[in-house]
Amino acid sequence: MGDVFAFIGGHWWLVFPIMGVTGGWAARVSAYNEKRRRDKIELARIKASAHTEQLRITQTSKAAISKVFARHDDVDARWFGYELDLATLIEYPMMTDLREPLTLAFHRAKVRADDLRPADPGELLDPAVFAEYRDAVGEYATAFDAAEREARRRKQADFSPVERERLERARRLVAVAADSAATPAERQAAYRKARAELDGLIAVPPAASERLEGRIAAALEPGREF
Repeated sequence: MGDVFAFIGGHWWLVFPIMGVTGGWAARVSAYNEKRRRDKIELARIKASAHTEQLRITQTSKAAISKVFARHDDVDARWFGYELDLATLIEYPMMTDLREPLTLAFHRAKVRADDLRPADPGELLDPAVFAEYRDAVGEYATAFDAAEREARRRKQADFSPVERERLERARRLVAVAADSAATPAERQAAYRKARAELDGLIAVPPAASERLEGRIAAALEPGREF
């Protein structure tokens, strides 16, 4: 120990550089530790922010998915008003005339939207999948609006006077076929005659035929539900 003090006493001038080096090293260690502390705080903040943002995006996506589903269902319901109601279809026959560009575009858009609608809404949490479905539903809604506007504007204007008379007879016969006050035999006869009048004039969707036939069958078989 005495030798150490003797060395220091004989080389006192080295104390100041050594103290400077030691002090600089200590300062760097302190700065490094402080930087690590700040980095940890920032990393925790970033993770918390990312979690919050992901939660917000997920919640927004779920709300958006519900909104697009509702829009899809709404357009479907409007279409069913034609597809399932033969009387309405007779009044606006263009809605099933695939020779009409607007009608064809609407039906194609419906098929695409239906194909892209998943059974599990969770599949639409993928932004790309959701965007494709959302855009398809938008095209479906737009195409349906265009076809419906034109169909309601034209009504039966594209038919000749003789054809319009056939459509009117078919409309009255459909009313009898759907009338629960008529006898089952009268309803059956009216339905057959209505289909004969419509043959070659308008395309009758299978759903409309099945619905009316089911109601007639229910009248023939009491207790049977359709």
